[in-house]
Amino acid sequence: MASPTRSTPLEDYALLSDLRTGALVSRDGSIDWLCLPRFDSPAVFSALLDGPEAGRWRLSVVDGEVLDRRYIPETFVLETTWRSPSGTARVTDCLLRSESQGDLIRRVECLDGEVTVEHDLRLRFDYARATPWTREIARDGEHRALLALAGPDGILVTGPMLRWPDEDDDDSSPTDDTHADVRDDERSQEGGRARRLEGTFDVRAGERLDWDLTWFPSHADVPDPPEADETIAATISAWTEWSSQLEVDCDPRPEVTRSLLVLRALTNLDTGAIVAAPTTSLPEYFGGERNWDYRYTWLRDAAFTIEVVVAHGLTEGAELWRDWLLRAVAGDVDDVKIMYGLGGERQLIEMELDHLDGYEDSRPVRIGNGAADQYQADVVGEVMIALHDLREAGAHEDEYTWGLQKGLLRYAEKHFDREDHGIWEMRGSTHHFTHGRAMMWAAFDRGVRAVEEHGLDGPVERWRELRSRLAEEIDEHGYDSELGSFTQTYDNSEVDASLLQLPHTGFLDYDDPRMLGTVACIERDLVTEEGFVHRYRVDSGIDGLEGGEYPFVLCTFWLVEQYAGSGRIDDAQNLMDTMVSRGSDLGLFSEEFDPESGRLAGNFPQAFSHIGLIRAADALQAARKGREEGER
Repeated sequence: MASPTRSTPLEDYALLSDLRTGALVSRDGSIDWLCLPRFDSPAVFSALLDGPEAGRWRLSVVDGEVLDRRYIPETFVLETTWRSPSGTARVTDCLLRSESQGDLIRRVECLDGEVTVEHDLRLRFDYARATPWTREIARDGEHRALLALAGPDGILVTGPMLRWPDEDDDDSSPTDDTHADVRDDERSQEGGRARRLEGTFDVRAGERLDWDLTWFPSHADVPDPPEADETIAATISAWTEWSSQLEVDCDPRPEVTRSLLVLRALTNLDTGAIVAAPTTSLPEYFGGERNWDYRYTWLRDAAFTIEVVVAHGLTEGAELWRDWLLRAVAGDVDDVKIMYGLGGERQLIEMELDHLDGYEDSRPVRIGNGAADQYQADVVGEVMIALHDLREAGAHEDEYTWGLQKGLLRYAEKHFDREDHGIWEMRGSTHHFTHGRAMMWAAFDRGVRAVEEHGLDGPVERWRELRSRLAEEIDEHGYDSELGSFTQTYDNSEVDASLLQLPHTGFLDYDDPRMLGTVACIERDLVTEEGFVHRYRVDSGIDGLEGGEYPFVLCTFWLVEQYAGSGRIDDAQNLMDTMVSRGSDLGLFSEEFDPESGRLAGNFPQAFSHIGLIRAADALQAARKGREEGER
């Protein structure tokens, strides 16, 4: 089907982050998604999943066009340059890194001439299920502000005053800090529930205007807004200080650095959790039903993150993610969840928001995630691989951290023969997925190596036995000698992109003939003409869902990694170049890519995709280095 274009393309959005939550800002200046105060809190702006009436904050230059936008280098502070017939202006958007939770600053600076900026602010709490009671209040005895309240949430908007539409302003100029209260007829009709606030403001060369939106618990005292200059500078400094620790010596350096920054941006600094994405229900196929909430922390994602940040010099930073992971598992090591809330919450009840139309009319819109109750056999292996890498890098380890890892291996042994839903969280029947069994092999392998190489304690003979049994089992049931390929499950002859991960576990080499045969089958069944990789054939019916999905960005980067590891360096580089060019102008990737429309799809930006880019770049660098050394 032809892809619809009603919604703003995902590649037109920029991400803002304060390491607690994230906002999406469109190229034309509309903040269409923001959850406060955390990534997984109810949204204040939900236009992304419906339209302007679901909440947004648009700030634009009248009769203007966007000339350029960029992040201040190595930060998530966004600068957008506008040009109008009368002048040029720069808009700076920033979620402030501060002790308070939820400070969004929008700054307008006129660079030359004169411009008029306009606002369209529509506050909608709880995913547009509550329009707040909004009123004007005095602040500091001389300034005015707007206070919006609904249930547990409060919003304070400061700066040059915005107005209710159609308000009589004969006695005030556009930039006055005063305005009449809600009109009597509007008060009687709306009861103070302003559905829209607006304002136009003239700004001349050298002048600057700031607006701030601050979230706070509605029962608390109204906070003082931050001082813009100091907090913006502190936010820039915090980002650049973190990025200065990165060790990036592979190409493409800007994209790898940005991807590492994305992983940082998707982290909740208070808890150490990393969300899979800051959004929910952005479709895997436009108009389809594969719409999931990714604002939680998967053990798998946390483990993959640990691997890549350790590889780029952030051993100390990786301990933040490790400590979250171990806290989340603590207390239920005999009943490990595949994902948790940002604070380690275990109940992520899935429900549908029927009042929202969905991005590109893709319904249902879901919050919560029912996959939290699935068993996925690969998770313990991915965690053990990541913690092994952290140990190898010299991270501190004590009886507590190792004790929980031994608990994870007991959990894996307890479920040794259990079928699962697989890495892709199939909602059909359970199977023995070959990838999951190989990851279980990796879990026991890393346990054995911890004892043999690092002198830790544990039932190493038992772990060796289980590792050996899994190796024999995978060879017997997970490999089809007639097909010449490993298979998706023990009971079918399909291939799956997750099989590209087998060499990464250490189960076999990238150039093992069985792996090369598997790659050939994946190229035949799952790779598009452009080289993009599908996760699996959805028409096989294994996942229990209707409709299709687009090629998966992470899987395409996995194929780059496989090509590099098996000596197909030119193929790896060509595919890498193709994939990198499909990111946004700001270097952001979503979960999928639609080759037909050339649009990004799925939740955005996606940690998995950026992890894949980093690993692919590292694999290419290692392959080039190996070739150069071999030629000497």
